[in-house]
Amino acid sequence: MYSIKGEGKNRGGERGHENEIDLKSVFDEYYDRLIYFAVQLINDREQAQDVVQEAFVKYWDYRENIASERYAVKNYLYTTVKHLSFNVLRHNRIVDKYVEKQPLTEPADQPVIDAIITSEVLAEIHLAIQSLPENYRIISLKGFFAGKKNQEIADELGMSVNTVKKQKQKALQLLRLKLTSDLFAILLWYTF
Repeated sequence: MYSIKGEGKNRGGERGHENEIDLKSVFDEYYDRLIYFAVQLINDREQAQDVVQEAFVKYWDYRENIASERYAVKNYLYTTVKHLSFNVLRHNRIVDKYVEKQPLTEPADQPVIDAIITSEVLAEIHLAIQSLPENYRIISLKGFFAGKKNQEIADELGMSVNTVKKQKQKALQLLRLKLTSDLFAILLWYTF
């Protein structure tokens, strides 16, 4: 049985914690990754959030039919998000009246696998950035993920461009220690 801590019963009808997976921890662990994944498939953050929310509702409704191992939960959530995203794409094509011009074809498996990998990698990088001291974190998020130039960041934060450059360099040094060499290389490739 999967339940929020302390609620519900296991499959045998008795209270038990050994097979429980805390819904909040599952949500916290996978929500951002699933959002990245869905956005890559449907290119709309609001619709991606709706898809991920629906995937968690479906997970909750069918949790008793899903193995209690983390990988089974992860596979279920990614598969559900993929199918729901395809449904959104189909619906969008119909609403936009492009059915005649664009046949309803699902993307090949490789782009889906690439999207999963990208969302997982970006989630790991994002977690590392979140662990940085506040100034480094803010500058890193604005520079690396929002794509802002040093001058823009300096103007927004009321500091000199040199301070932004120095703090960005220090953030990169800290991230180099926190991330594997592959993830750090991806961060550098993604941001430059």
